[in-house]
Amino acid sequence: MKILIVEDDDKIYELVKEKFEQWSFEVAGVEDFQKVMEVFIAESPELVILDVNLPVYDGFYWCQQIRTVSKTPIVFLSSREHPMDIVMAMNVGADDYIQKPFNLDVLVAKVQALLRRTYSYGDTISDVIDWNGAVLDLKKGSLHYNDQEIHLTKNEFFILRLLLEERGKIVSREELMRRLWEDEKFVSDNTLSVNITRIRTKLEDIGLNDKIVTKKGQGYLVN
Repeated sequence: MKILIVEDDDKIYELVKEKFEQWSFEVAGVEDFQKVMEVFIAESPELVILDVNLPVYDGFYWCQQIRTVSKTPIVFLSSREHPMDIVMAMNVGADDYIQKPFNLDVLVAKVQALLRRTYSYGDTISDVIDWNGAVLDLKKGSLHYNDQEIHLTKNEFFILRLLLEERGKIVSREELMRRLWEDEKFVSDNTLSVNITRIRTKLEDIGLNDKIVTKKGQGYLVN
């Protein structure tokens, strides 16, 4: 899959380019910032990462131009942090807005989630689970939310992943125990309770409160 990065800061461009190439993405860039549309049409990327502050015309202008011909996902990457800049980005057709400085792993996770939602590449892009703005990284076993990251133990990760895969449904304690044992994660009933408590605490630490609901006598529910 190809990503077009429209960024005039060479250092940032190279860092982002290198990171996505590590994940086997093809990356294209822009040299003449008067010809962004020409490059977009020629490269035909699956996603565009777009800076706001650009020479000649700003990113808002180019986002509008792209939207006249394509629904390709667009992610703004900008040092501007005023709420109106974010509102403007959404109004001209952006799909996400990430403020600088940013975490490269979070950027990759958000892009993967956006690509999966857009193109339904569930089989080929399966390294993350997007959860109402939070991103569970299936390769690193960590959760990202609002530029914050929490690390999970193997059991915590396994439990949270199971709950997210069944989000909107009640998962019984018996089902969780069975799945854990099938994966050779031998835990007791008390250990399961401890792990659920620890997951809740870690989620609360990054602002995700009351996300795992206990259904008395039934199990757990994640919305």
